[in-house]
Amino acid sequence: MRIARFSSEGTVSFGVVEGDAARPEELTLHVLSGHPFGDLQPTGQVLPLKDVRLLPPMLPNKIVAVGRNYAAHAAELGNEVPEVPLTFFKPSTAVVGPTENIAYPPFSSDVQYEAELAVVIGRMCRDVPHERVPEVVFGYTCANDVTARDVQQREGQWARAKGFDTSCPLGPWIETELDPADLAVTCTVNGELRQAGRTSQMVRSVADLIAHITEAMTLLPGDVILTGTPAGVGPLNVGDEVAVSIEGIGTLTNKVIKRG
Repeated sequence: MRIARFSSEGTVSFGVVEGDAARPEELTLHVLSGHPFGDLQPTGQVLPLKDVRLLPPMLPNKIVAVGRNYAAHAAELGNEVPEVPLTFFKPSTAVVGPTENIAYPPFSSDVQYEAELAVVIGRMCRDVPHERVPEVVFGYTCANDVTARDVQQREGQWARAKGFDTSCPLGPWIETELDPADLAVTCTVNGELRQAGRTSQMVRSVADLIAHITEAMTLLPGDVILTGTPAGVGPLNVGDEVAVSIEGIGTLTNKVIKRG
């Protein structure tokens, strides 16, 4: 099931996306009442998807991201795979939705894309054992962990490099029925393929990551975990269009603009 968050005539709602994703002009939204956690409550209203504005599928309380979770990506930046998962935060203010712009920050000259599978948490949880991870996952979406690489290297810590406004595109919707074990993850820039990996290449699985993260902190419904990026990261420039696609979910597309 694909759950989208959208705006129509000044109202923000959630809805279930129906139809063949290969024929986007025919997709429809079955509008839901309230929040999608728990039992879904359809209103009976159906809208053409093309007539609404898709928003970030969730506004998380926190985004917990994982670095160097693909060995080839760690190697391409001259890093080793860490002995324990390398985690960091991106603020909620970094989130933008599909078709929204990535604003190139003025303090960087090397902004890069990172295509990632994002996990959306569905219930409050802490100390989750591996075997119970599926119980706390609401679904999955596409993410772009946009990074000011020069700032990351210069400052040593990653708060500004990975937390600037618009550095966390999410979307286009949440797929609730998906096995994340072996999905194709790709990124294109202006239609040119830049990244092509599979989630089976992750050093640590979704279950590993959630078990590790919840040893330390409580996750809340709507929180997002970014699971790392495959090899092939590279620069973005003002005017570029970057698209992250994940098998079984869809495509998240954003344009890069100069920050005003």
